[in-house]
Amino acid sequence: MALHLKRKRADSLSPSPPTDDRDEHAHFSDEHIPPPAPSSHVAAHNPKPPTGEELRNIKDAADLFRSTSFKLQIDALLPNVRPKYHLSQPLDNFLLSLHKFLINLPSSPPQHPLHAARALSLKGVAVPYVRPLPTEDTNWKVAFEAPSEIVLSGSWATKTAVKAKDSTKYQVDVTLAMPSNLFQEKDYLNARVFQKRAYFLAVVASALADANPAYELFYQSTSGDPRCTTLILNPPIQEVGKLETQIRIIPFLLQSPISPSRLSPSRSNIRTSSQDQQLDQEPTPLYNTAFLRMNTPKAHLLSVHALKQDVPGFADALTLLRVWANQRGYGAGGRFCVRGFEGKGMWWASLLDLLIHGEEPQPIQLGRLVPQRKPLGKGLSSYQLFKAALDFLARHNFAERPVFAKSKDGHRFPPASYASHEAVFVDTTSSVNLLADVSLSSLNMLRYDAQATLEVLDQGGSSEDPFYSLFLQDHRDVFSRFDVLLQVDMSSAEMRDQSLHLVADHGSVYNALMANLSSTLRHGLGSRVKALTVLHPSSDTRPLSQALPANFPLVLIGIILDTDHAFRLVDHGPPAQDGEGERVEKFRHLWGDKAELRRFKDGSITESVVWDVKNADERAYIPAMIVRHLLQNHFGIGGDAVKTWQPQFDALLKAPEPIRSMFEARNAAAGFKAALTAFDTLVKQMKALDDKLPLAILNVSPVSSALRYTEVFVPIAMAPSSRVGLPPAASYVPTMEIIVEFEKSGRWPDDLRAIRKIKLAFYERLATALMEAVKGLQATIVLGERAEQKGLQDEAALDIVTPEGWAFRARIWHDREATLLDRLINDQSHIPKAFRRHASRDEAHERQVALVMRDAYNRSFIHAPRHHRVIATLSHKFAAFAGTARLTKRWFASHWLFCTHVSEEAVELLCAYIFLRTGASVEGDAASTSAVVPGTKERGFAQILGFLKDWDWTKGLVVPFGLEEQDTDGVESACGRGEAWSLITEFDHSGHVWTSLGPNAVIARRIKAIAKATWESLINIDSPDFDLKCLFQHPTEDYDFVAELDPGVLSRYYQNVSANPSAWSSKTKYVNIALASSVAPVLPGFDPAATLFADLKVCYAPFNLGYS
Repeated sequence: MALHLKRKRADSLSPSPPTDDRDEHAHFSDEHIPPPAPSSHVAAHNPKPPTGEELRNIKDAADLFRSTSFKLQIDALLPNVRPKYHLSQPLDNFLLSLHKFLINLPSSPPQHPLHAARALSLKGVAVPYVRPLPTEDTNWKVAFEAPSEIVLSGSWATKTAVKAKDSTKYQVDVTLAMPSNLFQEKDYLNARVFQKRAYFLAVVASALADANPAYELFYQSTSGDPRCTTLILNPPIQEVGKLETQIRIIPFLLQSPISPSRLSPSRSNIRTSSQDQQLDQEPTPLYNTAFLRMNTPKAHLLSVHALKQDVPGFADALTLLRVWANQRGYGAGGRFCVRGFEGKGMWWASLLDLLIHGEEPQPIQLGRLVPQRKPLGKGLSSYQLFKAALDFLARHNFAERPVFAKSKDGHRFPPASYASHEAVFVDTTSSVNLLADVSLSSLNMLRYDAQATLEVLDQGGSSEDPFYSLFLQDHRDVFSRFDVLLQVDMSSAEMRDQSLHLVADHGSVYNALMANLSSTLRHGLGSRVKALTVLHPSSDTRPLSQALPANFPLVLIGIILDTDHAFRLVDHGPPAQDGEGERVEKFRHLWGDKAELRRFKDGSITESVVWDVKNADERAYIPAMIVRHLLQNHFGIGGDAVKTWQPQFDALLKAPEPIRSMFEARNAAAGFKAALTAFDTLVKQMKALDDKLPLAILNVSPVSSALRYTEVFVPIAMAPSSRVGLPPAASYVPTMEIIVEFEKSGRWPDDLRAIRKIKLAFYERLATALMEAVKGLQATIVLGERAEQKGLQDEAALDIVTPEGWAFRARIWHDREATLLDRLINDQSHIPKAFRRHASRDEAHERQVALVMRDAYNRSFIHAPRHHRVIATLSHKFAAFAGTARLTKRWFASHWLFCTHVSEEAVELLCAYIFLRTGASVEGDAASTSAVVPGTKERGFAQILGFLKDWDWTKGLVVPFGLEEQDTDGVESACGRGEAWSLITEFDHSGHVWTSLGPNAVIARRIKAIAKATWESLINIDSPDFDLKCLFQHPTEDYDFVAELDPGVLSRYYQNVSANPSAWSSKTKYVNIALASSVAPVLPGFDPAATLFADLKVCYAPFNLGYS
């Protein structure tokens, strides 16, 4: 299916003015509004200087908020991401009535948990019991009494609520204190407390359902953990007003008869089997943390309230941090989110608390004192606190160092008791590890995002607005965010080492499986990745009749590669002398039958894993191959359940399989390195002809994309004799442009037409000498299209076909042409303007031709070699650059834009901007690569689309090859002229060397529309009918007419995205007749469709034409 171009409102958090003039959160306070202009004429010419207070405000804004404009943007954003609390009176009234109803609920006597559940099931309410589930042999009972206290907690109570993504409603947390007499001292064992909590919640749900049938009631379990089940209440809109809110009822323990020492992270509170005593002694850190979390709602409420009162910038900093996190999937929403961060609102507040008040000192470890984090104090602005939080996230390694926020009473549990946690961040109550259920993989992803954000903030010279990237741009688009993306069907997954103890600690089989999966992938990929994470949909509500949450059938695994190590072929393990030690056992357990003992060239013998690939292109598949192997080895997930898109993207850059088979059968040489080798060989052969040429060849420069790794299709060559029998639809011979520079000589004529004839003579002499020196080489002089009408214009060239079949098109560069063209353009520069003679019509026409030729000369002989060198450098420095450029060119070509309206050099400049925009250097080494540079062509292509759909092309674009070292005065003026596609580099301050011939404003707007439509299709990867090829199929509904050509006679038809195989299949009964009729001379660069298009463009210049 093709793309559908349509207008669609962007779902973003872009600031909009408040709808109510009485809104207490207006966009700008009075102090930011300038005083009215004086009315007198004298005052208008003598404005009052700013007062001291105004100057202090301006300086404070620059010092505390990065810049004055940045502060104004923050002031405009904050009211739009917070609820309008002044409209909450109907909600407050409802909460009062709800309080009255809940506090007067009738009690129910103790009864067996299964009997109690059956009674509630008759009312359509299931009790969300957790594992291990109660049985008929259970000897404890459940009961209900009205809550001893009802507390309005969470972000709504502290007025720190933040608008979530995708129209998610604000959460109003109503916490119900369960009476302590409902619990016994032994309830910490085997989830008894969670069973009694579940029954308490079910009774409340049943009572509310009976009280008002209009109430919408649901269960919801954060991150799919049944122990965190809450009751969602959606009252009728007439009862709560216009605020988009939903009430979340959460039972908690205000006073517990259970001793806190029983809940230490190092204690085991699950008894699964009396036969395995050792297993029952293993710690249950997640179980204990879930228990302790039930004691904290009121304490957390008071903590946040105190921070808000004591620290002026806390509330705004927390809002900025939450908005930043939501835009990156660290929170609830309608799309895939990072696993582990759902319902982590208190952690973001605790993070700021840590920065403000400092860290609890830790005991001496291994004879050295662990450095303590110093408090930043209470006087920082909201932006400074926000940036400090990002700096902490970007620098801190949770795998190596735990974090303990400052507490009044010190450590409740010894730091050593948290050894079984992957990551540790203990809150101010010194009881709950807020990151207990967050994997290190997710935290590494958070660290990567923080590093990328700091790069954007620190890049002061960037042309992009950092505020938009930080707070307004949606970064959850997985294709532009991850280098490798895999979609995994978890319906058949089973853990290889599953135990009841592990399942009970995680709360469910699914959660235990996901935690094991994340840890296994992190260990398996190791140094190959900078970050990886598991993404899944946010927890959904479920009806009251459904006790347990449903599992997510599909999850995404996103990987950000470290390109220095990602594609290595061998993973080394422990040496052979370790024997059957613990390290060897772990290595073999991780890799299964892939692990083997190998001897290497240096004489070492180690456990190792070797990844077999057939060619260089398949090395890009190694990270995905590792994930597939680990999923199969540890979870029984077969290859059919794992989907990647790399092969589909690669197929777009290859000829169809039948054509590749034809080429291979004819021993065709293929590859960019083969083309470069052929070029080097030709250069040596040409320079060896100095004694046969009037002038020695000084230099031969490549200017072809095939010689800088950015040609869409891999260069292919076959001997002319082997081309016999190729179908016309696959007969195209691509040419590689080169520039030949001869040594200086004063014998060149001073007339352009004479220079053209001298060049033809040089071509003839060079062709003759080459064919004499190299057996089988063919050289032909080509004069260009409509050569008889060109006059001064020079399109002559020398086509060279090597014996192996490589085709080159050589052009001669003579620097004297530039001077002669300048004379034609202005032959009276030394005469004052008033005395210059009027040019005749022929002279004016000749001057116009000279202007066109001067531009062509600059492009072909000055800018093209420079451009080639820079792009070739980028292709060597960034592993994904060449593939990104090839894929982007393929996209432009499939939408009838490439070379017809957008030059390939312009496309390469766009790709260069994507790789260099955050400060990466063209000349720097690999270590200086930015954190956000794409690691694969798929991610690079997605970022190109994301840029094109939002790019305001009227303002120009600075491609930072090294422009900071140049004079930027002319650059700024070029950016502001509003011309279509101004691509400015250090070599081209006008920005129009590669865009002077297109695109125009009409085409530029169409490119933006097509990019938006492609992007909308790309982000819908979870839809069952998603087909990657549809992104490269051009919609034709908007054209007045479309002319279809016979594909059987088009030499490049095999490169069509949706080529019909019948175009190259044999239609002749006798093979010898087909071979005889197929004999034809080799025509380098001959493309009948392109030639026809060029003629039509000359005839119908005012029209916008395109071809594919």
